[in-house]
Amino acid sequence: MTASSRVQLPTLRGRQTQAAIDAAARSVIARKGILATTISDIAVEAGKSTASFYNYYDSKEAMVREWALRFRDEARERSRAAAEPGLPNWERSYEAVAAHWYTYRHQLAEIISVSQLATVSDDFAQYWNDICSLPIELITHMVKSAQQHGFCVDDDAHLVAVAMVSLLNQFCYTQLSGNKADSVDDQACITTLANIFYRTIYHRGTA
Repeated sequence: MTASSRVQLPTLRGRQTQAAIDAAARSVIARKGILATTISDIAVEAGKSTASFYNYYDSKEAMVREWALRFRDEARERSRAAAEPGLPNWERSYEAVAAHWYTYRHQLAEIISVSQLATVSDDFAQYWNDICSLPIELITHMVKSAQQHGFCVDDDAHLVAVAMVSLLNQFCYTQLSGNKADSVDDQACITTLANIFYRTIYHRGTA
């Protein structure tokens, strides 16, 4: 039986148990990463038996697959703010990186899980490509629009987008993974990223 075909327990207790397992998994994965996390780790964190985990998921990979589908919907919704017409250039830069930052913060375990499993699984490599394609597409469009107004005219729009998404992913991971997330200043991080983003795209002239 796959995770997607598993029938959810209709009881309140069943839903609460699954929520506890998900919360525990997210906490452990944010600290250790998905590859180092075991089902036993998740069960201990949740205060449940290992058997309880298998009532809901066939494996930790099956759990992450369900997470990945939900994550893509949230990432798409958050990205819409940066696509609004009429925004000043710096504000558009700010909205783009803020969407990325808050998606990363709120879905940290999902992103860590998919990105790490992508290194050992073709299926998860495709999930990761799908997740990254949304901000890459958004930023590519932003660069092309900026070029129509004389900014970064000699740059390859797609490569700029790939570079920016790579930077955003690594920065967010470095700042939020492990046990550091609670002490991070969201505003300072977003403003720093927005300034880098703005200077990268909205500049005139050549190197």
